[in-house]
Amino acid sequence: MIIAIDGPAGAGKSTVARLAAAALCFVYIDTGALYRAVGLAAMRAGADLNDPGAVAAVLPGVRLSITYDESGGQHIFLGSEDVSLSIRTPECSMAASAVGRVPAVRAFLLETQRSLARARSSVLDGRDIGTVVLPEADVKIFLTASPEERAARRWKELQARGVDEPYEKVLAEVVERDRQDTGRPIAPLRPAEDSVTLDTTGLTLEEAVARVVNLARQNAPAE
Repeated sequence: MIIAIDGPAGAGKSTVARLAAAALCFVYIDTGALYRAVGLAAMRAGADLNDPGAVAAVLPGVRLSITYDESGGQHIFLGSEDVSLSIRTPECSMAASAVGRVPAVRAFLLETQRSLARARSSVLDGRDIGTVVLPEADVKIFLTASPEERAARRWKELQARGVDEPYEKVLAEVVERDRQDTGRPIAPLRPAEDSVTLDTTGLTLEEAVARVVNLARQNAPAE
């Protein structure tokens, strides 16, 4: 069984997807982390993120892999380096959005995502899982929240990591990320036609996870 959760930056997709996967005994696949890792590789290579050719030129040297720890936590490796924490900066978030507009990057990661999802019952989150990557997913959810609430969540996460960013800057980055993701010509952010929209503004994390789990159980394939 495959559950696809799409939505804008800061909607809580990764946290909700991870906890829902754990509740269902599924594998959680954070596809956004793959784009962040490619963005990190491009930044480290000094590539112009606004130049598709320059970004594509970095790809032959990119080696990505995923491992899971005993608690089911996902770790992203760039070569032999665990970059799971390095890719969670605001700079990597914007880099992920930039490289995500490059057709070569999307092609590079497409089959990786599909093969991971089809290997075991899984929950994936991203921008185009239900529309492009896995349109055959059993459950498709568009998880969203107001820009202000998404920015507040992201700001709290950064504060917890010791990153002192002004809330106003985080909000501006969320709004800009939305503009980039919805306006890109390749796989723009949008709900799949057969998706369920779940607005988490005002919901607790537990409430959001419970709704995803309930949708999964209601749509589970017959034995």
